[in-house]
Amino acid sequence: MRGRSDAAQKKRLLVSVCVLSVFVGFLYVYYGSIFGSHSRATSALEYGSRSLRRLGSSYLGGDEDTDLGSKDESSTRFGLDDGEDDVMPKSFPVCDDRHSELIPCLDRHLIYQMRLKLDLSLMEHYERHCPNPERRYNCLIPPPPGYKIPIKWPKSRDEVWKANIPHTHLAHEKSDQNWMVVKGDKIVFPGGGTHFHYGADKYIASLANMLNFSNNNLNNKGRIRTVFDVGCGVASFGAYLLSSDIVAMSLAPNDVHQNQIQFALERGIPAYLGVLGTKRLPYPSRSFELAHCSRCRIDWLQRDGILLLELDRVLRPGGYFAYSSPEAYAQDEEDLRIWREMSALVERMCWKIAVKKNQTVIWVKPLTNDCYKEREPGTQPPLCRPNDDPDAVWGVQMEACITPYSEHDHSVKGSGLAPWPARLTSPPPRLADFGYSNKMFEKDTEIWQKRVASYWNLLSPKIESDTLRNIMDMKAHLGSFAAALKGKDVWVMNVIPEDGPNTLKIIYDRGLIGTVHNWCEAYSTYPRTYDLLHAWTIFSDIEKKGCSVEDLMIEMDRVLRPTGFIIIHDKQPVIDYVKKYLPALHWEAVATSDSTSDSDEGEVFIIQKKIWLTTESLRDSE
Repeated sequence: MRGRSDAAQKKRLLVSVCVLSVFVGFLYVYYGSIFGSHSRATSALEYGSRSLRRLGSSYLGGDEDTDLGSKDESSTRFGLDDGEDDVMPKSFPVCDDRHSELIPCLDRHLIYQMRLKLDLSLMEHYERHCPNPERRYNCLIPPPPGYKIPIKWPKSRDEVWKANIPHTHLAHEKSDQNWMVVKGDKIVFPGGGTHFHYGADKYIASLANMLNFSNNNLNNKGRIRTVFDVGCGVASFGAYLLSSDIVAMSLAPNDVHQNQIQFALERGIPAYLGVLGTKRLPYPSRSFELAHCSRCRIDWLQRDGILLLELDRVLRPGGYFAYSSPEAYAQDEEDLRIWREMSALVERMCWKIAVKKNQTVIWVKPLTNDCYKEREPGTQPPLCRPNDDPDAVWGVQMEACITPYSEHDHSVKGSGLAPWPARLTSPPPRLADFGYSNKMFEKDTEIWQKRVASYWNLLSPKIESDTLRNIMDMKAHLGSFAAALKGKDVWVMNVIPEDGPNTLKIIYDRGLIGTVHNWCEAYSTYPRTYDLLHAWTIFSDIEKKGCSVEDLMIEMDRVLRPTGFIIIHDKQPVIDYVKKYLPALHWEAVATSDSTSDSDEGEVFIIQKKIWLTTESLRDSE
């Protein structure tokens, strides 16, 4: 009986092992067919391939098993000998389609998840709140279903592909104001706005006429070059300024009209996601000749006028504020109260009405500090403290105080800038703030002219005259990269790292635009908004700061449009390190060249981002 029992037990055990083996084999085949082997993942995302599988999404530090290898900081060290760093990703996962418009530091879902206690009345929920490293996405952002290569400038000013920004709520909500109209597979922009239904071009000419500028041209013979448009909508005001050689920084938050800046950038118009909240705008003092608010729905009287004082900080001596709003003309009790209080506030700020006509008032700032000195003691708002740095902006809280002019600006009664376009290459007076001489400035301009010519020689087999429109210089220094591009139909967002010399004011004094940023964090823009990223020594800087180089590359991929380009100008070990990641990011090497003889910064490496769609996107678009 015992032997028969042992045989039965052995038989049952054998059957159990066989069943288990079949089950494990089934799991292997099933999950292998879903996720695929990583050796096949690279080929599954070839340029234009329709066989791309969705790889899923995960967080850095999450419990999902990915093929990304260790995130130990030692893996980001450059210059390792071959074989020392053999843990390299064969692929990065692809984020879920619902993240196709992810802005990591302006993600309202993240705010809810982190349970941040924010004051909604102060717009803190529209300010930057970046995820901790363990909460960052380490996946590639997919394009939306049916994504197409954007329409080229200047045609893009007036129309974009609906599939690229599949949001039509603004077209319905603003249908009576000519913001945008859906026509077939495109979204068309007639050039209207809340205050200028009949076109931004006519509105701009009317502002110039109010100020008695010749030929109704708002640039006033080159004296008005940089403009700040707050609450810009889809940036049609900025779009129509470009033909007058005026460049506008169009600003709007990621609010209920959440795609307005995305539309602006898709159109090829300079724009930035931001808000007048509690922190200073990311622009230095005395940056703009004119600020503009057309029905921008901002309470300028709140907190002792702190928002209007922030606008005052970024306006140049003699700068204008064009304000088109019901308070400027309506006669009901509430509007009259606001107008009286706002008029009293700007009078104490030493602003004067340049002109008031119909529904618009234009104030002008004083040229000197004389009015500030003549105010009665105790007049509010006060002057800012003498030790306050008006150009410190990254993460700096606003203050309800007036920023007086420097001794230079006071003595020359203005900024002392040449008219555009001469100011682009004229050494600006604020060079002295950094101890830079005119000769150093001129040398920097000359060097970057040569470098940009070399870049374009390398790019020439891949680009036409209209291939590039939105360009970002990730470490702009004095803005000479952008200055060298003047003859091309492009615009450049000049970015100054937050921990380096704050040369952004030099860039604005040259008639260019830009912002401050920390490249250890995500940039404030939508995915797929720039055609070219210029990364001059950015990777070396990131490595020195101890931040993740992999995170930076994923962020650059997020910002870059499909088929867009990256110019990396850095040391040879950096180039070699980045090359290892090309298959994982679905980037393609375009050209490599030794740097010009006037630089010891190593090598130039140009990359192109491939275009790909997830299987779900392809299915949804068919």
